[in-house]
Amino acid sequence: MKRPKKDTEESVRVISRRAAMIGGAQLLFAGALVLRMRHLQVAESDQYRLLAEENRVNIRLLPPARGLIQDRNGVILAGNAQNYRVVLIREEALDPRATLERIAQLIPLTEEEIERAMRDISRHRPFVPVTIADRLSWEEVARVAANAPALPGVTPEVGLTRHYPFGEEFAHSVGYVGPVSENDLAALDNPEPVLMIPRFQIGKVGVERELEDSLRGSAGHRRVEVNALGREMRELDRQEGDAGLNVQLTLDRNLQAFTLARLEGESAAVAVMEIPTGNVLALVSAPSFDPNLFVRGISVPDFNALRENDYRPMSNKAVQGAYPPGSTYKMVTALAAFEAGLASPDERVFCPGHMDVAGRRFHCWRRGGHGRMSLIPALSESCDVYFYELAQRVGIDRMYAMAEKLGMGQRFEIPVSAMSTGLNPSREWKRARRGAEWLVGDTVNASIGQGFVLSTPLQLAVMTARLASNREIVPRLLHAIDGVEVPTPEAPPLGLQGTALNLIQRGMSECTNHQRGTAYSSRVVQTDLRMAGKTGTSQVFSITAAERAAGVRRQDQLPWNRRNHALFVCFAPETAPRYAVAVVVEHGGGGSSAAAPIGRDVVLAAQTGGLPPLEAYPQPQRNRIEAMLRELAAKVGPLTGPATTSSRA
Repeated sequence: MKRPKKDTEESVRVISRRAAMIGGAQLLFAGALVLRMRHLQVAESDQYRLLAEENRVNIRLLPPARGLIQDRNGVILAGNAQNYRVVLIREEALDPRATLERIAQLIPLTEEEIERAMRDISRHRPFVPVTIADRLSWEEVARVAANAPALPGVTPEVGLTRHYPFGEEFAHSVGYVGPVSENDLAALDNPEPVLMIPRFQIGKVGVERELEDSLRGSAGHRRVEVNALGREMRELDRQEGDAGLNVQLTLDRNLQAFTLARLEGESAAVAVMEIPTGNVLALVSAPSFDPNLFVRGISVPDFNALRENDYRPMSNKAVQGAYPPGSTYKMVTALAAFEAGLASPDERVFCPGHMDVAGRRFHCWRRGGHGRMSLIPALSESCDVYFYELAQRVGIDRMYAMAEKLGMGQRFEIPVSAMSTGLNPSREWKRARRGAEWLVGDTVNASIGQGFVLSTPLQLAVMTARLASNREIVPRLLHAIDGVEVPTPEAPPLGLQGTALNLIQRGMSECTNHQRGTAYSSRVVQTDLRMAGKTGTSQVFSITAAERAAGVRRQDQLPWNRRNHALFVCFAPETAPRYAVAVVVEHGGGGSSAAAPIGRDVVLAAQTGGLPPLEAYPQPQRNRIEAMLRELAAKVGPLTGPATTSSRA
């Protein structure tokens, strides 16, 4: 049936209107799309170009060169040595373990090192280079390079690693670096990205740890082109980081080397200070160890050998070791009494060899007694009974205050690890820590450096420096940072009475220079180098009744670890003190026989800047001393002079 003409015209109008609307909408959409494309390509082109660049360019960190550590003369104690190493990229190695086993046929690589490398490989992303072996010789690296076609994913590289040229001489003070561990990262709130670099080295102990932020420097970077999987295609540019700051210490390499050699065979510690400045010239703990073993991870056998050594080579006895100071503490007791006006120079105390206090008998080291003693001979001959008497007059409160004034029980702000505060006991301390009241017997024990009193060799050196100068000398280990000298603070007066202090100094002088002094056999005869000192012997264990019944009467009949500690403190030159020395020989027996000879040799080396002069020793001892000095010279080797450069490496 034919549609009416009117209906046909109406249908055409509707279709035309709809087509126009659809066409208009299409044109509007196309116009908006064109405008948007123009906006993206023109107005925002820089932003999207940057985003595209970031998608194909990665930033890789470059470890900075670590700052140098030098002695007071610029001699490098911790430097950076060129290091040949081999790295492996897991995604490029078809079979990492098989590749490692092939590498082991070319260079020394133990099974333990292979397992450690496999752990490192599994911890990092497949395209991150992991160090397999380092500190290789040129010949070893050349063998790996020559076999590169058979070692997929393996690349020889050259970089820097920490090196300690003097080995064990500065192991305890300078310390060492090692790879960043999980514990290191956990101890930091916001670890720097550079610490995530495989086997990146940071300070573990000593100055290396305490000044880590200054020594580390800031990382550099390189821009590399990578594909969609993150694989490196090529390097675009490189910017090296800023090297760490160079650190100059107050330590003297020559004196440190001589002192360590002098302590060979002993478990001992020595601290040497320059009195006018407080500079620590030597801080020695024996025996020592080679810090280079720790740089890339010490082997289990080497570590066990250090850990199981009875002489504890890994302990820094100079600042960590806390020992009863023995008779070196007697200067504290005497000064406390004289400052309080409770004793006079000419007053004499009778010593029959013992004193009964509160129902207990306290013995003098000389069983037959010293007879009537005044202060100077009591110090010189180390009469215990004289100081027992002073202690009962002065009391622990004044002794505590005087010990604190002389530096006992304090932690000094120098950059070394695990410094002990020792123990300067008081009534409050015993009440809080022992739950008991202070007794008069505790005071008598403390008066001769026994009982609860503990001190480190560094504290004893500080005490000696203060006694010699009547100033509040503070130890100082940091000389300069990046060539800028750290100011030396002026030591304020200690405020001790001149008369009392002069008596103490005279007593120390007679201890080393009077025929009846306990250190007379270790005297210095050269007038301008003479020293004043004080011996000490601190009891570790008493000889038991059963041992006495078995015939044990002397310290040298006891096992080594039950013998007394030997101590000696001194300052020199006697007339214008410049150096203070403290010596502790663990289980050495007597201070006069074991510690004083060491103290004399060290203080002479400090004054002369080299081997002690033979003329400084008493004539009858010179043949023996000459032989000893020859042996020490052979051990120390050539002494170093000031460095000609201090540039970073």
